[in-house]
Amino acid sequence: MRAKIEHVEVRNGFILKTTMHEVRLTVDFTHEEKQIVRQRFLDDHVLMERWPFDAREDDDPDWYALKVKHLFERKPDRFRCQNPFDAKAYQAKLTDVMHAMKLWLDENAETGGTTVIEI
Repeated sequence: MRAKIEHVEVRNGFILKTTMHEVRLTVDFTHEEKQIVRQRFLDDHVLMERWPFDAREDDDPDWYALKVKHLFERKPDRFRCQNPFDAKAYQAKLTDVMHAMKLWLDENAETGGTTVIEI
């Protein structure tokens, strides 16, 4: 698995322009990792709950959750932050989530064996 994280400044608004800092994540899965996700039906697994700064309170939280199936689309996942500090903090969380996802996929590759416990 290869993950690419980039920071992009985005300007929104027609009259009152605001600058937001977008963090884009693109993940390239290996063939084996794609097969693990498909065979174990892991594509709907939530990797991270997140809430952008410009979201409304009545928005559905499921819209903003980062799921495995979103990363499978091979399009960049975009998340907007208010300032560069928040973008860097989000990148640190994202890096931890990507490491955890790699371990999680490796553990889901094979079923567990027999264990005998003496009590």
